[in-house]
Amino acid sequence: MSSRDRWTAADVPDQTGRVAVITGSNTGIGYHAAEALAGHGAVVVLAVRDLDKGNAAAKRITEAYPKAAIEVRELDLSSLASVREAAEALGSAHPRIDLLVNNAGVMYTPKQTTVDGFELQFGTNHLGHFALTGLLLPRMARVKGSRVVTVSSMAHRIMAAIHFDDLQWENGYNRIAAYGQSKLANLMFTYELQRRLAAKRRSTIAVAAHPGTANTELTRYLPPLLRPADRLLMPLVVQSAAMGALPTLRAATDPKVAGGQYYGPSGIGEQRGHPKLVDASKQAHDVELQQRLWAVSEELTGITYPV
Repeated sequence: MSSRDRWTAADVPDQTGRVAVITGSNTGIGYHAAEALAGHGAVVVLAVRDLDKGNAAAKRITEAYPKAAIEVRELDLSSLASVREAAEALGSAHPRIDLLVNNAGVMYTPKQTTVDGFELQFGTNHLGHFALTGLLLPRMARVKGSRVVTVSSMAHRIMAAIHFDDLQWENGYNRIAAYGQSKLANLMFTYELQRRLAAKRRSTIAVAAHPGTANTELTRYLPPLLRPADRLLMPLVVQSAAMGALPTLRAATDPKVAGGQYYGPSGIGEQRGHPKLVDASKQAHDVELQQRLWAVSEELTGITYPV
């Protein structure tokens, strides 16, 4: 890889005048993306479930960048009521939104449901972000060059399928397969959203990214049988959360990015390294499944898109 292919946070263009909303940005990948965007001049909104942690993150960013413009907004993606309240507050505070980064997520959780009765991983990782994007899109569609960046995972290939006959895993539960379903849904959502935006000739684009194997808090629910292997392999394959944030940052800011693209690490197996254009599974590109998932998502959330 040549030196100019080693895209880093230093390659983020000037973000002055842009408003960026990042979910789950008090820690991990979301935090490092927020820090980089704020450091390059963007007004950054930390949309987080825990306001205390969000305020602490905002303080850390302003300590590093005293001129940074940071806001903290409460958002619980596992509650559609919270999503609606957050979207209304964001819309009132910001008539224009340039960038929405759908980053927050939960992984490998024990069987739980959201307050609306959805399986927790599918409800949080996909349906919550589907609803939030739909509600904020009118604020973005009027902004030339705006972007929706959704963070997926290599797990979209692992035991992954959209279980339309049992989306909420009421007839048995596999936490790994359920996570894979939610991450596959993130990619299908991105591709279908981009197709709809392009059909309406909107300048807003939808892009996806994945962090590879990054050191974040997501692994706290790792099944006990996998923890010894995780501890053994972590020093070999896991990269820092700051490196894991680079695909998201590139998808969000690189002028050369096109709608419907997918960015991930450049190393072996896309586990670590500098960000590059990667591809998703064949299943993720299935247009019929994308459209079916979209229809179900609108029905479950009650959100109808303006595209």
